[in-house]
Amino acid sequence: MAVRFIRVPPFPRAQAFYREALGLNVDSEGEGLGLHLPGGGTVFAYPKKDHQPATFTILNFEVDDIDAAVDELTGRGVRFEHYEDGPRADGKGILRGKSQNLGPDIAWFKDPAGNILSVIER
Repeated sequence: MAVRFIRVPPFPRAQAFYREALGLNVDSEGEGLGLHLPGGGTVFAYPKKDHQPATFTILNFEVDDIDAAVDELTGRGVRFEHYEDGPRADGKGILRGKSQNLGPDIAWFKDPAGNILSVIER
């Protein structure tokens, strides 16, 4: 199994976001946080003061129903991205890739450090 690492802002903000907004089990693990993903796997998050977020998606969460996932996350305070370049997302922030022959349906959002995450329909 591959181990993923991501950089995060000060832990209280990161821990609250990943636990409360995303509903993940989060453990303190030494110098970082263990983010336990649905269906298995763990991402290790560590602090970095001079963090610069990546300009690409660093973590996808697979879901069975993207509309339900976006609605639930929006209700928890997650804001979905609407990009000006490329294919357009709908009003909920979902790029309907299947209907446009562009791949899966996907919706992007950011964590408190500006890391780009997504929910993507299986």
